[in-house]
Amino acid sequence: MITLKSRREIDEMKAAGKILADTHKELKKIIKPGITSWDLEVFTEEFLRKNGATPEQKGFEGYEYAICASINDEICHGFPRKQKLNEGDIITVDMVVNYHGALADSAWTYAVGEVPDDVKHLMDVTHKALYLGIEQAKVGARIGDIGHAIQTYVESENLAVVREFIGHGVGPTLHEKPDIPHFGQAGKGPRLKEGMVITVEPMVNMGAWKAKMDDNGWTARTVDGSLSAQYEHTFAITQDGPEILTYQGEQDGPEILTYQGEND
Repeated sequence: MITLKSRREIDEMKAAGKILADTHKELKKIIKPGITSWDLEVFTEEFLRKNGATPEQKGFEGYEYAICASINDEICHGFPRKQKLNEGDIITVDMVVNYHGALADSAWTYAVGEVPDDVKHLMDVTHKALYLGIEQAKVGARIGDIGHAIQTYVESENLAVVREFIGHGVGPTLHEKPDIPHFGQAGKGPRLKEGMVITVEPMVNMGAWKAKMDDNGWTARTVDGSLSAQYEHTFAITQDGPEILTYQGEQDGPEILTYQGEND
């Protein structure tokens, strides 16, 4: 069932989103060669609790950590670990924040030190694809419009969109309907309605789009060992356009669309 949120509920989720965005901004400051993803796990949980929030995904279907930390060829759901990050690695940190019962979900890919130009290209394209998808999310548009915009752009840049993992509705639980694929046909799928709160979270690979699962049953990685990046925002569908609830401010990079809350 697709739930539509009231203005009050959206504002509550926006408060959770601010804490989440602040967490990502702090992580960006500390991610460097020599740090471990376990350090990021400990930092994140302490930062959330200090701000009155909790990590919603910890305990979700048996998942044990506050963050997912996916390194290099890991597409998503990587476990935090005590292995040091090296110069040239990339790491995606994904988390869901619960603040007084309201949820927000966001993932971000970070370069560890300097990375080659082709890796910068992967990150830039994935980041822009996120915003191109969000730009389609208007009242009356169809879910296929989002995926089509993302897939068309990513493939024009000679990269590949992961099919196995998709965006979704958020609230009152972590994963709600509707499903939001990052590929597809424009004009297809359910219509978007005012009050929907959803995520767009394209995962983009430098090689083939297919994923394979690790023995832990959680972590997905590329089938060919190529690198993968992901960016994700939670946003609400409003009459004025998409309202991003996990906006990070100038740290997001180039502005691609206008939306409510930009100057909050």
